Amino acid sequence: MAKITDVVSELARPLAEEAGCTLWDVEYVKEAGTWCLRVYIDKEGGTDIDSCVAVSEKLSEKLDALDPIPNSYTLEVSSAGIDRALRRPEHFASSLGQQVDVHLYRPIDGSKLITGVLTGYEDGAVTLDDTRQFNKKDVAQVRLHVTF
Repeated sequence: MAKITDVVSELARPLAEEAGCTLWDVEYVKEAGTWCLRVYIDKEGGTDIDSCVAVSEKLSEKLDALDPIPNSYTLEVSSAGIDRALRRPEHFASSLGQQVDVHLYRPIDGSKLITGVLTGYEDGAVTLDDTRQFNKKDVAQVRLHVTF
């Protein structure tokens, strides 16, 4: 049986493209006792509310018709965000040369947060500034860095 996120990704991808966006990610998580299906989209120049609404309405219709999720859930369609999480190889590839925050499971040199320029990604290993490499097992999350 296919994972719910894979099924939803296949449904959402063409709908996002129809709205002038790309599909960034899909999450299906239980929070406070409620299942939440989150679809993150991206758009050159920034995602707007109209794009989110367009994708949400069409995806909701498809999900209602196909009914691939056995329990009740809340559907959320939103921008991937300025501090988007990098999860897939294509996320890392599109973010090479950008500053990222690497969140670690255990501190290295007293810190669980390392910021640097993403210069490589291979088999889950993240390289910053061409000098620091972090193994997949040590990395909790990688996000684009935001400077205010």
